Amino acid sequence: MTNMRKLYNKAFFLAIFTVTYNVIEGGLSVLFGYSDETLALFGFGADSFIEVISGFGIVMMVIRIKMNPESSISRFEISALRITGFAFCLLSAGLMAGIVLNIVSHKKPETTLWGIIISIFSIFVMIWLMVAKRNTGRRIGSEAIIADANCTKVCVYMSIVLLISSLAYELTGFAYADVIGAAGLIYFSTSEAKEAFMKAKAKRYLCCDQ
Repeated sequence: MTNMRKLYNKAFFLAIFTVTYNVIEGGLSVLFGYSDETLALFGFGADSFIEVISGFGIVMMVIRIKMNPESSISRFEISALRITGFAFCLLSAGLMAGIVLNIVSHKKPETTLWGIIISIFSIFVMIWLMVAKRNTGRRIGSEAIIADANCTKVCVYMSIVLLISSLAYELTGFAYADVIGAAGLIYFSTSEAKEAFMKAKAKRYLCCDQ
């Protein structure tokens, strides 16, 4: 019981860190993306706030479990899984909007230097978060925390896309290098949304059967 409490405390810390980090990262990315007129960085910042939604869902789930230790964990996880699923849907919509804007508007960024700096830092932080969440989720047996780790995995890929596109623009001046990569991320995030909703649906049936 004590070990499980420690694991939930760790999950709570990781979720709080996720929310705090992404608020800061999102704010900086939106600010520099807007000032430098780089849609990739601005969109990356907007997507950071999607990660906040998923992290906040885990925070609320852990708090409710701590307040109601005798209650079924499944019903709390259903809500967290649904929040993560909706977050992935919003992520896909945001990426699609970014692609359309990149194609329709022919503005070129003034610089993508901040995109390079922020993406490199984000890659290391998000990989650490992803591994820590996944390990914690597996030890607890929580599909919601594992789904949140998958959401963080998408952020790792997004950071890589931002880094590649920012470097490509700085080196070649080609403004649309991230369009193909963003399209791939839409497919991936949509798949993760479906998986989260399917897990929530499965757990709902299990709750009804108990």
